[in-house]
This record gives sequence, C-alpha cells and structure tokens, in this order.
Amino acid sequence: MAQTGGHRQSHPLSLLPGRRGDPWRGDSGVRTRVSTLIDFGRDVCGDLGQAETREWLVTNGLGGYASGTVAGLLTRRYHGLLVAALKPPVGRTLLVAKLDETAEHGGSSYPLFTNRWRDGSISVHGYRHLERFRLEDTVPVWTYALADDLLEKRVWMEPEANTTYVRFELTRGPSPVALSIKALVNYRDHHGNTRGNSWKMNVTVEDRGLCVVAYDGAVPFHLRSDRGRWETAHDWHWGFDLAEERARGLEDHEDHLHIGTIQGTVEEGKPLTIALSTDPKASVDGAKALERRTHHQRALLGAFAKAQPALAKHVSAWVEQTIFAADQFIVDRPSPKDPNGQSVIAGYHWFG
Repeated sequence: MAQTGGHRQSHPLSLLPGRRGDPWRGDSGVRTRVSTLIDFGRDVCGDLGQAETREWLVTNGLGGYASGTVAGLLTRRYHGLLVAALKPPVGRTLLVAKLDETAEHGGSSYPLFTNRWRDGSISVHGYRHLERFRLEDTVPVWTYALADDLLEKRVWMEPEANTTYVRFELTRGPSPVALSIKALVNYRDHHGNTRGNSWKMNVTVEDRGLCVVAYDGAVPFHLRSDRGRWETAHDWHWGFDLAEERARGLEDHEDHLHIGTIQGTVEEGKPLTIALSTDPKASVDGAKALERRTHHQRALLGAFAKAQPALAKHVSAWVEQTIFAADQFIVDRPSPKDPNGQSVIAGYHWFG
C-alpha cells in the first residue's frame, strides 16, 4: 500500500494553541515538545513481573496495529510488530511477531530481548538492560543501558499504511555499537495460533532487505533497512509461552519463524531504521517517517482545537493523550456511497 502524507484528510492541520508561559508550550503558544505522561524507570523496567504486564499499542488508521509489552516478552497471540489489515479495516494478519536484538559493545554482549518458553524458562533476560520506557505522544521508546552508553529504540506505524518502523539510536556513547537483529515472522489471522511443523516460507533477498511470501497466494511482506546487511534464515522457534492466553483459558503457546538477521551499527547521529511493510516501496528514511507520525499527531490536536477552542487553550497532557488514544479506534471504512467513510473499530486486542 502506498504511503500518504501522514494525516487523514478529514483532520485540519492547524496546531493546538496553548497558554503563554506554559512549560508545555513556548511563549508563542504553540506546542513545543512531546508528552511523556507515561514514563517508567528501572523500578518497573527491571522487574519482569511488572514490565510484562505493562502493554503498548500503536495503530495505523486502517485497523492494523503493533503491540507488545514493556519487557519485550510476548504474552498474547495479538502481540506483534506488524499486524496488517489486509482488507481494511478487517483481515488483520500477524506478519512480523518480533525482533530479537543483541548489542555488542566494548567487548561485551547485551541481549535486549526477552522470551519465555512453554516450559516456563526465560531466555534471555534482556529487560535487565532496560533503563527506561516512555511514551512520546503515541510512540513507545525503550532506553537500554550498555555499561555507560545509552541506546534508544522507537516503534511507530505509518498513518494509512501497513508499515511499522523500528528505529535504533545511540544517544550516549563515544564509539559505535554493533547490532545483530533476528526477525521472527508468521502469517495468520490475529485471532489464530501457529504450529510451525513443516511450513516453509519463501524468503528472498531484495534491495535493502528481505521479501517473505508465506505460501502461494499470500500477500508478500518486506523487511528493509536504511543501513546494515541482511542474511536469510529459515528456523522455526517453537513454544513461545503466552501467559495472557492461558489466563483466558485458551491455547497458551505458539511458534514463530526466524527468516533472517540484520547486522548493523549505530553511533551518535547515525541511527538504524527497519521498515516492516506490505508495501515494497515503503520508505526506509526513519527521520522523515517519524516526522510524518508527528505531523499526524499535531493534526489530531488541531482538530480538537477547532472543535473545542475554549478547552484547547487550557488542555493538559493527559487530555492530549486521551485524544491520541481515541484516534486509535477510528479507522477508514470506505463504501460505494462514501469512499472516504470512517468507522469506530470495536477494539484491540481480541475484538474483531
């Protein structure tokens, strides 16, 4: 699906006015920084019992989404980095389950991911390197401590496209950090469950990444990056434990396929961006993609300001966050009578 300019046409593009002297906004009255209303430190991030019960969600306005836990642990069948709406706003299909990242720096290895397996074992404890988790407006941000250096990861979706971006940035550190990132994929209805068995997907190398075709007739999807070197693989990882599914009385383990690994480096001022998409032409320019996400969020606040000008002058961070949350439930639903029609989706995760 082709990308758009990053906002829905029904939303005005004016910025939200604010109070002069408000630390949330500059003297011009224009919003000057993002909301970090949700912000967890080591007390939550370093405690698996807490970090695996805090969940995040980003959406694309088509019915597609990405979601997971602060710890990076899968606990629901609905967790994944790319759940694409192949027949918007329905046909929601898990394509990319997760990325398992390992950082190499200063002669030491830092696994940043965490998996719990069917037998209850945990391998590895990547959450122990997680210094901070925060939500910048709608964008989840993880900050990992690599000795004295800090590495940040951001995840967001392209508005109006089945595209998820994952961006790694070294925010403190004098020397480059090497990253090895394993991509684990699937291809199933987001209500479903997969057993790998003898299922073999077609994985091919393309410009800047990999193309995956799960079976004949399946929608191809792409994993591409702005930098780094991709290597193909085909290795089923069996028995991811899904604790929340067990709590619901449902099947509580699943398999995902490792289809490739990207090797790359990040250094200050040179981040690494990975695009996960059904669009073979999805941009891998992380900076511009994040600008489009920010533009979309500002448009939402502009719509609120136009509808409620008096309230907008005194809006607080939690009200802004509520506006962003409400937008996640508004999806495009075109019809012959209204090609620009929209609808309110029942919800995430286990609703249709």
